[in-house]
Amino acid sequence: MSWNKRIAIIVKLFFSIIVIVFFYWAITNNMLSHITNEATEFLALLKQHITIIFISGGLAVLIAVPLGILVTRPMFKKVDWLIVNMANLGQTIPSLAVLALAMGILGIGIKAAIVALFIYSLLPILQNTIAGLESVNKQTIDAAEGMGLTSLQILWKIELPHAAYSIMAGIRTALVINVGTAALAYLIGGGGLGVWIFTGIQMFDHTYLISGAVPVTVLAIAMDYLLKGVQMMVDPKGLRLARKIQHMEE
Repeated sequence: MSWNKRIAIIVKLFFSIIVIVFFYWAITNNMLSHITNEATEFLALLKQHITIIFISGGLAVLIAVPLGILVTRPMFKKVDWLIVNMANLGQTIPSLAVLALAMGILGIGIKAAIVALFIYSLLPILQNTIAGLESVNKQTIDAAEGMGLTSLQILWKIELPHAAYSIMAGIRTALVINVGTAALAYLIGGGGLGVWIFTGIQMFDHTYLISGAVPVTVLAIAMDYLLKGVQMMVDPKGLRLARKIQHMEE
């Protein structure tokens, strides 16, 4: 076993112990009591939180992936920098400012929260789509052209399968970030688990704060593992094996 793997195992074990100790402390001190005592409200807030995440993330995927494909085509290559910088603008502005701008246009409510998180999700998906498509071996594309495949066939059968792992990495990053950022939706009347988090902060009530923060954390971890599984599924087996061999050689 390499030294890096040993360090990774030790770090994972250390954090696992911290998580177990924290949950033991939270349960024994009734810090999660609101989840069981106010289950109906908790489920309603959780539903709002998940709705905000998936609608904003879904819209970002529908826009950013086709846009990434478009700017990697030779005809639109010159506007690559413009599109990426426009998406980058959404990330450079603080999340609270994006929420405030969305609220100013759409008013208070869940719609403004969805639009703000949609803007915040564009860049990682767009960048990973472009990076994945540009990383495809040019010789492979030349060979496909030599076999008589059209540009559309090359995109569908060669480029997208090769770029799928990178694209899913961008989607995974965007959605996991959205899980935490969606808590800020409370500030503009968007609901979600941020209601309990900010109620706990305002009232100095740790039970409300932890009852809201822990489910957000668990949801982020679950989302990360779920999308990691999807990422592995969409990655062609041959490319996965080649990547493993390359890591072993390094």
